Amino acid sequence: MDYRELYRIAEDAAKNAYTPYSHFNVGAALLTAGGKVYTGVNVENSSYGATICAERTAFVKAISEGEREFTAIAVAAGDTPALPCGICRQFMAEFAPDIDVITGPMKEGEEGDGLQVRPLTKLLPEAFVL
Repeated sequence: MDYRELYRIAEDAAKNAYTPYSHFNVGAALLTAGGKVYTGVNVENSSYGATICAERTAFVKAISEGEREFTAIAVAAGDTPALPCGICRQFMAEFAPDIDVITGPMKEGEEGDGLQVRPLTKLLPEAFVL
């Protein structure tokens, strides 16, 4: 799958985020090795620690359906380039240490569509491992 298409799916997913406190909608689109896409959004809670990020939502959905191999995840947050938080980086490293992380924003006409692709190992060079 084209990373631009994956990013568009993440943008579309962000519309379903539940963000009554921050008003910062984030969508994620997770690509499996088999080509299937799982989406996720951030879901806030008045007990802030109970909030879950879009990236982990997508991973939990995929893992609960039996998926274990992932190649890329796109993260979209409107006009703001949103990299995964530290907890999400560690969570992703558990299942896909070599995953590509795609961030935007994607702007038509911009070279490369404004997407940035980084390997997770660059974002989390020394992940915790038991």
